[in-house]
Amino acid sequence: MHPVEHQILQKRREFLATSANGIGALALGALLTEEGLISRASAMDADPLLPKAPHFPAKAKNCIFIFFEGGPSQMDLFDPKPKLNELNGQALPESMTKNVRFAFIRKETAKLMSSPRTFAKHGQCGMDFSDLLPHMAKHADDWLMIRSLHTDQFNHHPGQLVLHCGRAQFGLPTIGSWLNYGLGSMSRNLPGYVVLSAGRGTSGGASLWQSGFLPSTYAGVLFRNQGEPVLNLKNPPGIPMSLQRKGLDTLIELNQSRYEHLRDPEIASRISAYELAFRMQSSAPELIDLKGEDEKTLEMYGVNRKDPPIKASRGGGPGQYQAFAKNCLLARRLVERGVRFVSLMHASWDHHSNLNDELGYNAGMADQPIAALLTDLKQRGMLEDTMVIWGSEFGRTPLGENRGGNPNATGRDHHPFAFTMLAAGGGIKGGQTYGETDEIGWSVVRDPVDLHDFHATLLNQFGFDHLRLTHRFQGRDFRLTDVSGRVIKEWI
Repeated sequence: MHPVEHQILQKRREFLATSANGIGALALGALLTEEGLISRASAMDADPLLPKAPHFPAKAKNCIFIFFEGGPSQMDLFDPKPKLNELNGQALPESMTKNVRFAFIRKETAKLMSSPRTFAKHGQCGMDFSDLLPHMAKHADDWLMIRSLHTDQFNHHPGQLVLHCGRAQFGLPTIGSWLNYGLGSMSRNLPGYVVLSAGRGTSGGASLWQSGFLPSTYAGVLFRNQGEPVLNLKNPPGIPMSLQRKGLDTLIELNQSRYEHLRDPEIASRISAYELAFRMQSSAPELIDLKGEDEKTLEMYGVNRKDPPIKASRGGGPGQYQAFAKNCLLARRLVERGVRFVSLMHASWDHHSNLNDELGYNAGMADQPIAALLTDLKQRGMLEDTMVIWGSEFGRTPLGENRGGNPNATGRDHHPFAFTMLAAGGGIKGGQTYGETDEIGWSVVRDPVDLHDFHATLLNQFGFDHLRLTHRFQGRDFRLTDVSGRVIKEWI
């Protein structure tokens, strides 16, 4: 008999009993652990997503990373600049722009552009928020506002790779992949890393939730917030679960045969994905079914809000207010069920024109649900160990966009030299504004923060020394923070 035929004919019980050193240990180890027959430590090497211990006690267990693709305008949301308003319409000295690369601005006619926004101080800490974010402003004492971030990338996709992967290079793991690699997942029926998307889609696409050179087990899984959570998750009509289970068992056996020949960890990742998909057939539909949420919660998030009218497509078209609100509520439900890292993505905030109307539209979409997410987590006692991040790849220029020589600038260009991000929960010290930019928001003048510093501090909250969380690939030990990064103690 051919060896493959022999494997197919083996019973599942025989396969699991004789495959302790191969892929069978993934299923066997998980089953025995859940039944309390063996310890988690003895099953650790078999299932890469079983929970693991960090380097030291962690403050954070989960992360919800809200990524607004395109670069929200910091001087219209978080960083008021009265001097910029005073100098509206004036040109910058040539010395300031001589060696600067812009995406679209024409240096010879570029002028400073004021902000029409009204700012006020909020909370006991007196944190500045513009009038576009009244709900988030109520959580001023929970937020850490970082005004002094900078990056070396001025275009979208490279900047997004630095934010998510640490370098502007393809094939590197994202933050969510690193955390699942280091900590494993607390959920057995859902992926450890889930991506929820709204808007028109990010320019970086799937490269922003890839596992890179790590096994594909650690990649993000893109969920939809309506219909099937994951495409093709349901069985075809007429296919019972029992038949699917038999087919899956056969695939396990065939993959085991191949694994024993090649010892390729991707084969283990493949069978792990099959098993997880089988379990998700019941858990994922329950996740997106919001019937169990009370009306007060749905109203707080704004799940049934209608979009205000706007003649623009940059925010993603109709239905975005409901879609983003639902994603924020799903993020809470995901971490509640043990998902380690949830990435919420919305595109686009790339306002080269029509800034006032389009930023107002996007801010209105984001403000209420994000504030509700913090309120909800706090009420459930989850904010202490769930980190919530608002971030983007860069900010916007204090100069108005003058593409095509148009003297009536109505937007701002990409600005990597100084931008703002926010974080709350997970042991982060709220109610503080860190860093400072100059009087027009051009550059950082106090407490500069490289994105690797941000990554190092994030990993610290999850119990990792960023210098020691590494993976050897092509003869080199890689890490999220590449060859730099420092933990910023003032944030903790």
